[in-house]
Amino acid sequence: MNAYIEKVLNEVRVKNANEPEFVQTVEEVLTSLSPVIDAHPEYEDNALLERMVIPERIIEFRVPWEDDNGKIHVNTGYRVQFNGAIGPYKGGLRFSPEVNLSVVKFLGFEQTFKDSLTTLPMGGAKGGCDFDPNGKSDREVMRFCQAFMTELYRHIGPDVDVPAGDLGVGAREVGYLYGQYRKIVGGFKNGVLTGKGRSFGGSLIRPEATGYGSVYYVEAVMKHENDTLAGKTVALAGFGNVAWGAARKLAELGAKAVTLSGPDGYIYDPDGIVTDEKISYMLEMRASGRNKVQDYADKFSVQFYPGEKPWGQKVDIIMPCATQNDIDLEQAKKIVSNGVKYYIEVANMPTTNEALKFLMEQPGMVVAPSKAVNAGGVLVSGLEMSQNSERLSWTAEEVDSKLHQIMIEIHDGSADAAKRYGLGYNLVAGANIVGFQKVADAMMAQGIAW
Repeated sequence: MNAYIEKVLNEVRVKNANEPEFVQTVEEVLTSLSPVIDAHPEYEDNALLERMVIPERIIEFRVPWEDDNGKIHVNTGYRVQFNGAIGPYKGGLRFSPEVNLSVVKFLGFEQTFKDSLTTLPMGGAKGGCDFDPNGKSDREVMRFCQAFMTELYRHIGPDVDVPAGDLGVGAREVGYLYGQYRKIVGGFKNGVLTGKGRSFGGSLIRPEATGYGSVYYVEAVMKHENDTLAGKTVALAGFGNVAWGAARKLAELGAKAVTLSGPDGYIYDPDGIVTDEKISYMLEMRASGRNKVQDYADKFSVQFYPGEKPWGQKVDIIMPCATQNDIDLEQAKKIVSNGVKYYIEVANMPTTNEALKFLMEQPGMVVAPSKAVNAGGVLVSGLEMSQNSERLSWTAEEVDSKLHQIMIEIHDGSADAAKRYGLGYNLVAGANIVGFQKVADAMMAQGIAW
């Protein structure tokens, strides 16, 4: 490894010893950049990596809100504006009990390179709160969102920072957040949030975008490998919007998802989640608030595996769509033992570093990183920003076409970058290189003010 990278990594490990998710993400990115750093000694001269691994700004605040019984609760909110070198900060808000500073920092760091890969002018940020919307009434969620935005509004804006929805933040939450923002600022600045409803500036196919984009990326992988998606079986994790979009697009292109998962376990459907009834039922499961994938097994009389993950199933393609660190070394070994060729990360960092390294070492296995594969969601959010600023309204077909083309460009650019630096068909390193170099060049051009 390049000595400069090792030096910076050691500093990150010491300074962020209590933030393991963040350290893991920085290690994954920086360790793949050795050939780039070797070719650019000016990066070390300007302490570029030291600057890049520290957020430009961390905002942490309390969020007091009142439940339906009049009881006051206090949560902690975050917004990490990690890097704005190539455009306004852009990244989702996540409402979940698991949200903490380490999680938000790693997501913001990863978002910087993901946004760079889209080719659109967006910086990287992430935010959220340790609030759990599950089991809350609409009024409770509304009051919480209003309290959250009452602090966040002063740190965001169409040319400053444009949040979006993420885990636990859907159309309902985005609507409440935007309503409070509009009330506070006294203007219809709908470019301040993406993932909005269609009636106030949202984009068509945004709910499907991440799932659709991931499948378009797989299509590009298949083309490179002289293979075809038609007839392939796919293991998906999760059953939310991302898995729903992926299952729907896979079915359209002749493949079939055969697993879904939830906190309670996973289901295996050998006939595939391919009919309109099955795909639509995923939306019903999500809307029910039960958060149980067993409902699918009960509805369609398929096998349910309580407390287990689907990675032991023998399939052609693995696409984890649920959460970070979903696949550890033990799960990775199961995947390899089943002869799976294509491992396509969709969720943010679903693989531990140890497992990812193991998978990448397997001869003939194609491993694709989440920052490239799941860029479709933020890409369509970027298109929503363009529509808002120019008062445009594109059709679903137009948005889908742009999404399809840019996802192909993301794959091809990553493959070309890896090949250029002598790394073969290494999509993980290639994506890191492409995302990093655009941000690095912008930072160098802007001096050391940032």
